[in-house]
Amino acid sequence: MMGPPPLKPLHELSRLSAAKLALLEKLSSEELIRSLAPGQPHSLKARPDGTMLDGHHRVHVLRMRNEDVNALPRELLDPPNGTL
Repeated sequence: MMGPPPLKPLHELSRLSAAKLALLEKLSSEELIRSLAPGQPHSLKARPDGTMLDGHHRVHVLRMRNEDVNALPRELLDPPNGTL
């Protein structure tokens, strides 16, 4: 049985905020993972193809820590009217 598709950024990495990354790097991996859980205010949201819509900075920090971000639970959001 296959898991969800790999996460991919909606934006280029160069668009991530260095200041926000610096703040998030102070948090533990466990804290970041909990903040991404479905039901949290800014949970990990992605399209069915794995394109991230929310959680870019936290996922980036976790990737830099070699965490398996592709296994994280996510809220799936379909594009409006099936487009994009």
